[in-house]
Amino acid sequence: MKELCEVTKVNPEVVDHVQERMADLSEVANLFKALADETRLNIAYALTIEEEMCVCDIAAVIGSSTATASHHLRYLRERALAKSERKGKQIYYSLSDDHVRQLVTIAHEHTKEGVENG
Repeated sequence: MKELCEVTKVNPEVVDHVQERMADLSEVANLFKALADETRLNIAYALTIEEEMCVCDIAAVIGSSTATASHHLRYLRERALAKSERKGKQIYYSLSDDHVRQLVTIAHEHTKEGVENG
C-alpha cells in the first residue's frame, strides 16, 4: 500500500483554520534537539528515577567522566531542562520542572508500547 495521497484537492477552510492557529515551534524543536542526544536523554531519565543527583553520581550512572557529564548537564541547564544547586563543594542537578519529567517519562512509555505492540 502506497502512503501517498492521490487526491490533490485542498480544503482551504481546513488549511486556513490550522494555519491561523499554528504556533512558533522553534523552541519546542530546540527542546527535542537537546533530548535527542542519547547521553543527555540518559541523564534526564536518571533524574526521573532519582530527583536530585550530584555530577559524580550522574557520571557513574551514564558511564562517563565527570567532565563529560558536566558538559551535558550544563547543556541541559542552559536550555532550562535541568537546574543546579551547589551544596558544599558539590553541585547537584535535578530536572527543571515536572513538564520535563513528564516528557521523558511519556516518551519512554511510548517507545515501550511500540515495542510491545510492534
